[in-house]
Formats: sequence, C-alpha cells, structure tokens
Amino acid sequence: MELSNKQIKRQDFVDNATFEFIKSLIPNDKQIDWDIESIGIVRDAVCKVLVAKQVCTEQEFYPFVKE
Repeated sequence: MELSNKQIKRQDFVDNATFEFIKSLIPNDKQIDWDIESIGIVRDAVCKVLVAKQVCTEQEFYPFVKE
C-alpha cells in the first residue's frame, strides 16, 4: 500500500508548517536548517494533542501507511 498524492501533499504541508512554527519561536535573528528529526518530534507532539482533544485522528493529521 502506498500513500496517495493527496496524502503526500498533506505530509508536506504538515512538515513545512511545523518547520515554520519552530522558526517563529526563535527569539532572535538566528536561522536554523531544515531538520526532519526535530520537525518530527514537534509534529508528533502536536499530533498527540490534537488526537487527545479529538480534533482529528493520527491518520487525518499526518497520513501514513500501516504495516
């Protein structure tokens, strides 16, 4: 099973939005490089909150292929 184009676009959107969120929290003019590991940590934390609040499912927030 593979992700659809729509699901891939959702993943890209969430990863990009998460990176922009991280950058917006930096208290000075420093720049950070794209780091998918750090993005994933923040993304997973946001996902847990949204799922716990029953805003969406994990799959809706960040589509993935179940193994």
